[in-house]
Amino acid sequence: MTALDGIRVLDHTQVMAGPFCAMLLADMGADVIKIEPPGGESTRGGELELIPGVSASFLAVNRNKRGLVLDLKRREGVDILKRLAGTADVLVENYRPGVAARLGVDYATLATINPRLVYCSISGFGQSGPYAHLGGFDLIAQGMSGIMSATGGEDGPPVKVGVPIADLGAGLFGLMGILAALRARRVTGRGQLVDTSLFEAGLALSAWEATEYWYTGENPRPLGTAHRLSAPYQAFRASDGHFTVGAANERLWPRFAALLGLEPLTSDPRFATAAVRLRNRAALQALVEAVTVGRPRHHWLALCEEAGIPAGPIYSVPEALADPHALARGMVQELEHPRVGRVKALGNPVKLSKSPATMRKSAPELGEDTDAILREAGYAPGEIAAFRAAGAIR
Repeated sequence: MTALDGIRVLDHTQVMAGPFCAMLLADMGADVIKIEPPGGESTRGGELELIPGVSASFLAVNRNKRGLVLDLKRREGVDILKRLAGTADVLVENYRPGVAARLGVDYATLATINPRLVYCSISGFGQSGPYAHLGGFDLIAQGMSGIMSATGGEDGPPVKVGVPIADLGAGLFGLMGILAALRARRVTGRGQLVDTSLFEAGLALSAWEATEYWYTGENPRPLGTAHRLSAPYQAFRASDGHFTVGAANERLWPRFAALLGLEPLTSDPRFATAAVRLRNRAALQALVEAVTVGRPRHHWLALCEEAGIPAGPIYSVPEALADPHALARGMVQELEHPRVGRVKALGNPVKLSKSPATMRKSAPELGEDTDAILREAGYAPGEIAAFRAAGAIR
């Protein structure tokens, strides 16, 4: 049994946030139908294209899905989507607000066909508000949500978070909303509109930064690897790289000072309490690194582990993917693609003991399940052939 067995999802999204949301639903067993326009979505090509029509970017967020091509600029394509919506539990789309309504596939329209439908819209700024009409990308959302102003080195320029945090965050919040709406449907018998955005994801993930501003009046500034409310809680230099340490509380700080041979710092007025350590973080970092640069990081990590202090190396991406713990937790998977062969995939980070996520198949070829999906919807072979001749399906 899978957790979402029997749930059908229409994934009418492109690029990152929506496909990521729908892929996580697919991992948990939902029947996810990836709907693409003729020619496929934009991420099938680009610099990471492996073979024509298959890119590493597309493979990354579209596993476990079936593929359908519909041309919604044709009446027949819209009619097909409406029929599919009548059998679906969830539809996910990431059009700019207003586009779905112009196509005739917005929530208000589809809810009259299927009142139980959970309709998730993921956009740049949401379905309401003065910026709703604007297009949005991860970079824009990171900038406007304040994330970039609080990221990077001290006194340096604004820096984008290395991973697309607003895109991925919006996908995760969309997933949360979908699951909550499915639970509510068990009580009410009706679906609802789930509305989230990249901008709001960036704001919602800025919990510490908003808190610092509201309760201190200070504008949160970039701090490099340091924590804005705790110290020492950051990266330090070793002779062969950097490692991170979380030793900010009054139990762990004396242990960390002791293993460094810096016991006098625990009674130094600049570092005696959490509050003053935070104010004197730069001075503390200099004193700590004067010691840590003399030995390799594995030396300090071993001492921290022995002392019960949370610590870890700063890995490169290849090092993180090759770490034995990542492998033991199933975070590196391989799937078979019919034209590419074996392809790598990140595992699902949620482990369910009774109904675990499964890695069933790689991302679909363009429209590979079109005929099967239309037959399931009740279309006869002649109707499917007519749709193809009219250009509504590919």
